[in-house]
Amino acid sequence: MSGWIAIAGLGPGDEALVTPEVTDVLGQATDVIGYIPYVARVAPREGLNLHPTDNRVELDRALHALQLAADGARVVVVSSGDPGVFAMASAVFEALEKHPEYQDTDIRVLPGITAMLAAAAHAGAPLGHDFCAINLSDNLKPWDMVEHRLRMAARGDFAMAFYNPRSKSRPHQFERTLEILLDECGPDRLIIFARAVSTKDEVIRTVPLGEATPDMADMRTVVLVGNSATKRIGRYVYTPRSAT
Repeated sequence: MSGWIAIAGLGPGDEALVTPEVTDVLGQATDVIGYIPYVARVAPREGLNLHPTDNRVELDRALHALQLAADGARVVVVSSGDPGVFAMASAVFEALEKHPEYQDTDIRVLPGITAMLAAAAHAGAPLGHDFCAINLSDNLKPWDMVEHRLRMAARGDFAMAFYNPRSKSRPHQFERTLEILLDECGPDRLIIFARAVSTKDEVIRTVPLGEATPDMADMRTVVLVGNSATKRIGRYVYTPRSAT
């Protein structure tokens, strides 16, 4: 029996936001591989092997999936949100490039709802025009590149979504991010802090950039920044679809 790999997004947290396609493939799986808290979201059952691993072994995890599939296993590699957005889909294909002996593996990528999109929906429509997503972690790219992309996105008047804004090991970087945004966008630009989106702990807070502080974000927070046209309508934030 030939095996396969499905790279699946589990959404931002609420089980109602897991797509039927992902639920179906999890029901077919013999093995589930992923970061410890994401694998913990998959209900154990007879015949299903769970393989939780640490967060910084993505390529090892991807290679393990390829090896299992080559032996006939039906493998689901899980990520939160969408697996193609700062997640495991890219890692699996990187491992495939390094190990061409597995290039005939049947691989499918199953999309999911990202924290960015869930946060935007709960806030209103802040990503209603052109926008970009930037991972503020410098684990896989130099911080100089992060700063350059921040400035270019701000100068292009994009709305922005930031992943991994602030951790205990790099609290100073989000402080620097806010300084750059203030310099490029001014103090009145709206910024949204969406923590633990779609869970019981969800908190969404919108302030002008001039009132934002680094401690408003942590690793469970997605940060959205509007463009120059983004505005508040009551408790909602939206960006008009037309550019002026």
